[in-house]
Amino acid sequence: MELARRSGGEIVSVDSMQVYRGMDIGTAKPSPADQAEVRHHMIDVVDPDEDYAVAEFQRTGRVAMTAIAARERPMVIVGGSGLYFRSLVDPLRFPTSDPAVRAAVEIMSPTEAVAELLDIDPGAGDHVDLANPRRVSRALEIVRLEGGTPTERAADPQFERVRNYQPEVPFAAIGVDPGDTLGGRVERRIDQMLRAGLVEEVAGLAGRLGRTASSAVGYRQMLPVVAGTRTVREGREATVRATMGLARKQRTYFGRDPRIRWLAWHSDPAVRYAAARRVLKKTGMGWPATL
Repeated sequence: MELARRSGGEIVSVDSMQVYRGMDIGTAKPSPADQAEVRHHMIDVVDPDEDYAVAEFQRTGRVAMTAIAARERPMVIVGGSGLYFRSLVDPLRFPTSDPAVRAAVEIMSPTEAVAELLDIDPGAGDHVDLANPRRVSRALEIVRLEGGTPTERAADPQFERVRNYQPEVPFAAIGVDPGDTLGGRVERRIDQMLRAGLVEEVAGLAGRLGRTASSAVGYRQMLPVVAGTRTVREGREATVRATMGLARKQRTYFGRDPRIRWLAWHSDPAVRYAAARRVLKKTGMGWPATL
């Protein structure tokens, strides 16, 4: 928020769950006051019963980015969903999908699916996790729809650019890692969400959460609480564990990106902002002097 305020910029959220309307507390969505002060994009895009794929997020998000650029405003891309972030700045291309083809593939046993994929592409195991049924099914769906095998797709120069972190959109990236204080911060944040009405929010959305939205951390753990099969305490502990697991995955995903400059956590927001400002000033990205 401070970067956007001082630069006159606009914020683009790359949180895969803040796109859903009504999922406010559990996604730590920016407050109405924050959104009134600084223009936000990619928040409250669809209803929670819709499955909003990353390919659609990419199309809509890039339209928003083009509009921000036309207004000659800096854009501050914020969030924790790594693939969604890369979908906006990197040359990622998402293959088509078809529900009928996907259903035909998913009824196969894992052994049958792996055998068919290897029969089509003996080298598929170098590019697809054959122990992951979802990855195998998706690879087969792509082959049936588009004809390109995993080995052929991996040889495409575009995928080489993605693997080498060569962006389509120039940017400067800053990561702030709380280090050893993460566990305590996660617990305090979840307790704040519970006090703010997380259980009541999930109860109001129950029955309207689609496959993707219902898998969101916090919502998935609180749905049994709403159903009466789990206590609030049990839901809280499950949410803490799931959040820590997600944080570990995020650290691993973003830690592989050599373009991110990591800053140590500091409890004072002014100190965090000053450190980010110093990094941005050194990047030569043309950020406004108001920073």
